[in-house]
Amino acid sequence: MKLIIQIPCLDEERTLPRTLGELPRDVAGFDTVEWLVIDDGSTDATVEVARAAGVDHLVRLTNNKGLAAAFQAGLDAALKLGADVIVNTDADNQYDASDIPALVEPILAGRADMVVGDRRVQTIPHFSRSKKLFQRLGSWVVRRASGTEVADTTSGFRAYNREAALGLLVVSNFTYTLESLIQAGKMLVAVEQVPVAANEVARGSRLFDSTSGYVRRNGLAVFRAWVQYEPLRFFMALAVLFGLAAAGAFMPFVLDFIRTGDTAGHVQSLILGAILTLIAVQMLALGIIGDVLAGQRVIMQRVFERVRRLELEDGVAPSHYEAGATSTEAPIRIERIAR
Repeated sequence: MKLIIQIPCLDEERTLPRTLGELPRDVAGFDTVEWLVIDDGSTDATVEVARAAGVDHLVRLTNNKGLAAAFQAGLDAALKLGADVIVNTDADNQYDASDIPALVEPILAGRADMVVGDRRVQTIPHFSRSKKLFQRLGSWVVRRASGTEVADTTSGFRAYNREAALGLLVVSNFTYTLESLIQAGKMLVAVEQVPVAANEVARGSRLFDSTSGYVRRNGLAVFRAWVQYEPLRFFMALAVLFGLAAAGAFMPFVLDFIRTGDTAGHVQSLILGAILTLIAVQMLALGIIGDVLAGQRVIMQRVFERVRRLELEDGVAPSHYEAGATSTEAPIRIERIAR
């Protein structure tokens, strides 16, 4: 059994040594523990620091492609390097590496395919009140959209077994945490959560510069993922709302007609009702079209998973791969894995 711990990085020369210094080299249940650093177009000495710290594998993206792309590139490389379980953590050392054995335990026990580290955000003293509030609200929305019970949906401290990683496809260019969780819920991946410790981070976030930016971008990510995976439900709800509004607009005309038989007047309400009815019909049509597209997305995702399996069987090397200081893996062709 091989465990690969992956760390997406962007200009992390200052924080990476401490993060790597706390990572384990031995975890119960695994014969091998290896480290993989994904350099997302850093302009500092991140790669040199990683090599000096003895990482086993490096993936060097040619430019800054975003956290979601770096995460996806790391998953692809870890699978091709023979990982049975993949743990993702952050380079800023916000997650306590001593919790990795607890994070992978549900996978080793056969209870889960994916495990999320729950930071218990409401108890973290260095998180602002507004951040805790928006995190609670956002996590509630994601739980509703995904059908999971994960409390800390924005946590990047996660573990995946091989099967869960093979089927994961993130298209967001911002962050992978929300979309991958919604996708896991819709694809009936067994998801668990375990409590983990959260260290205080000295530097600010690289994803957003303020709480309002955090809310705006995460809110957009949740909305996009929800519409992608539940278009019929989403647009049907809008159709019902506009339909009720249309009925309300028509009501003065209908009541007047029932009481007096008078059909004169109420031109404004009739026009408004007609417009709202057209919008309701359009929302219904969008829901039906979106549902058809969602079905096509599932088919494409299964094709993507099969292509990944064929690449593994054929020994295709990871993209942008470089062997680390301690790696003996050949960067050109990886051992064939038939699973």
